[in-house]
Amino acid sequence: MYRPILASLAFILSADKQNVLLVHRNKRDDDQHLGKYNGLGGKMENDEDILACIRREVREEAGIVIENVELRGTISWPGFGKNGEDWFGFIFLVHSYQGEPIMSNEEGDLYWKPIKDLSSLPMWEGDKYFIPLVFDENPSPFHGSMPYADGRPQSWSCSRS
Repeated sequence: MYRPILASLAFILSADKQNVLLVHRNKRDDDQHLGKYNGLGGKMENDEDILACIRREVREEAGIVIENVELRGTISWPGFGKNGEDWFGFIFLVHSYQGEPIMSNEEGDLYWKPIKDLSSLPMWEGDKYFIPLVFDENPSPFHGSMPYADGRPQSWSCSRS
């Protein structure tokens, strides 16, 4: 039976829409994401919906309050977890926010990175498949499936309505 961990993932745009705020996961030796750049986000809690989840996660991880957010897509990651757990992620693009981002948290240091350079950063191997869809001009959300085994994507399928 498929019972994934539900999670949110946000890519926060700079005011000029040329850069995105990412966390460089460099603080915990036991971190499954150690050394990788990633958007902000995390697991949904029992008492919240997915929008409340991403708002909480961004506030906790970057110290800012989301104003304008867009659901860009969803991804099923069977087998992604450290112990082979299944994950299901809601991928958001944050167009505006209030406050000034903190530049470090318990997971790692935060950096503004040019969107055009994301493919050259150390990220999860599978990120190259969906990250371009987060920033493209197509207004329809994408819905993907990316099964993992031994820390690597096995395939990628995606559809849009």
